[in-house]
Amino acid sequence: MVFKRRNQRSFAERVGTAVYPRGGWMRAAGYVIHRLRRLPDAPERIAVGVGAGIFASFTPLFGFHFILAALVAWAFRGNIFAALLSTFFGNPVTFPFIVMGSIGLGSALLGVEQGMNAAEVMKAFGAASSEITANARALFGDGPIYWGRLLRFLHQVFLPYLLGGTILGALVGVAGYFAALPLIRAYQARRRVRLQERFRQARSTDLMRQTPPADAPGRDDHADP
Repeated sequence: MVFKRRNQRSFAERVGTAVYPRGGWMRAAGYVIHRLRRLPDAPERIAVGVGAGIFASFTPLFGFHFILAALVAWAFRGNIFAALLSTFFGNPVTFPFIVMGSIGLGSALLGVEQGMNAAEVMKAFGAASSEITANARALFGDGPIYWGRLLRFLHQVFLPYLLGGTILGALVGVAGYFAALPLIRAYQARRRVRLQERFRQARSTDLMRQTPPADAPGRDDHADP
């Protein structure tokens, strides 16, 4: 198969790469920024996409961040590919801050007592997913159906996270838009200048090749009229 890896990576290697890329998070972030700057679109649309991707990364809709970012970018006429790239804002380095900030703000607004850290929040998401799966199987079998833990999860974790993440995501997304817009404009302006300079140099070279020298054979500038 074309482009297939010769040595397949193990599951542990794939997980490790997802948590910490081979070149490090700084290199991965630099790659994302480089791709964003080179997108062939208006700076305003790219910046809207950046804000949409940041907003989506604050929500507890794990597994749907790409879809949400694309929908938000489409709704606000932003660049969808920029939105997908910008979901990188939610990564293992920033994720603990996103989780604790979002769920802390949402719990305060809803008056819910909250004492979990980021790891415990993720365990709660895993337990809720397992309960949903078990209850779905019980619908077609003889097992008991119990929604108590899931209801507590919705009240104590998901709803506070959703509320706080929506507010913080909107604020940070708007900040990301205003931070990205002048940078993208400046980069595109510099790139246009470089391309124009290359075009002028190429055109000048072509003209020099097409113009014969003064002492070229067959050219007589001093011929009598």
